[in-house]
Amino acid sequence: MFCIKQTEIERILEDYGLTSPVVQVTELQRYDFEWKGTQAKEVRLIVKIDLEDGASLVMRLKKESDVTLELMEEQSAFADALRKNGIETPRQYTSKGRFTNLYDIDGYTVIVAVEQFVDNEVKEVTVDTAEKMGSLLARMHQIAEREDLHVHGSVLFDPFTRNDLFDFDSVKALENELHGEEKILLDRILETYTNYMEKLKPVKLAPRYAVQGDISECNLYHADSGALGVFDYNRCGDNNLFCDTVMQALFVSRLMVYPENREDDFEQQILTSFLVGYQSVRAFSEEERALYPYLYAVIDAFWSSHIRWDEDCLLKAHEKNDRDGVKKWLAEILRRLSAPVN
Repeated sequence: MFCIKQTEIERILEDYGLTSPVVQVTELQRYDFEWKGTQAKEVRLIVKIDLEDGASLVMRLKKESDVTLELMEEQSAFADALRKNGIETPRQYTSKGRFTNLYDIDGYTVIVAVEQFVDNEVKEVTVDTAEKMGSLLARMHQIAEREDLHVHGSVLFDPFTRNDLFDFDSVKALENELHGEEKILLDRILETYTNYMEKLKPVKLAPRYAVQGDISECNLYHADSGALGVFDYNRCGDNNLFCDTVMQALFVSRLMVYPENREDDFEQQILTSFLVGYQSVRAFSEEERALYPYLYAVIDAFWSSHIRWDEDCLLKAHEKNDRDGVKKWLAEILRRLSAPVN
């Protein structure tokens, strides 16, 4: 297991121009990739460092097969650009003119970045918080577009590639396994999906810019200024800004921590508030407004939880040979595809 000594931390901090003695080191996150075997030498370690002068820092140390020095440098540079343009986000420190550098520690060659520690994290998403999240995202999008900022990494919210939030591929894979009424329903689903994706082609071909890629309550904080701040650029990459907005809105409305006592239509309230906040800063174009129902329908219809994760999801019903369950979900998917655009 990867280990780093305090003396090594102090040596790195000196390279970043931080010479106050270290008082305490606290491990915030560790992922050792043990499933890849000890020879893989992969790790993700994030530590908080408290200094004698009162400053608190975060040091990120990474050795991951899909994370390069260039990618982390671009992600840190994007965060720095946002901060310089008025977004509340932690300061990124530099060493030798770079935000990220390679260090040989405990037999690993790790990428290291150092940033300001921020606290007062957002604990739950309310309707008011969702609106602020939307306006924050819009401001970040404006900066990325205006400054022509780019990060060459994959993102979570790209509907034109394999995506963790929705799962069309698993539904299509059933094409040769279904018969009768089930096959008729699936054929209608596939035809509708194809038509929608054809309509969305202009979005796929539109310019892409850097996005933070994961605005969730665990990556947000209440800054001293009173504004909402954002940190953690681990999922940062280039995306179409419209796609990033719509998928982020659904993500916020379905997969955050919410108040315990909430109304039945709370999900819709969150979704609406997020989009209101966004468009108060950066309004959708006429084309985007026209395409919104189709993008929403695709994401909603193939939401991954009811395709493959929930106890009574489509794939589990098929595995159990629960034909009524399969037909129920196929009919529901078709309904979700059709509802927003009718």
